[in-house]
Amino acid sequence: MNPIVTVQEAVTAFADWIEPTDAELDAIDREMPVILADVDLLDAHIATLDRTPSELDQRRIRRARRRALAARVDLVNSFGAGVVA
Repeated sequence: MNPIVTVQEAVTAFADWIEPTDAELDAIDREMPVILADVDLLDAHIATLDRTPSELDQRRIRRARRRALAARVDLVNSFGAGVVA
């Protein structure tokens, strides 16, 4: 008969191994402007789900889309500039 392992035991058995490395944390820091811009864009879209978007809503979505694209361009350009190792 095989013993049944609880989820808690399975999770805590590898707790020391699942911490993010310094490199992973640095990557998250570099990508944070893109993540935040995407959240703003998603918020703008969510605000218009239950109604017809007004002109103000459309402008908010366009601005959020431009910020998201600009954040991606900045991230990609930082790779070319040698900022990212």
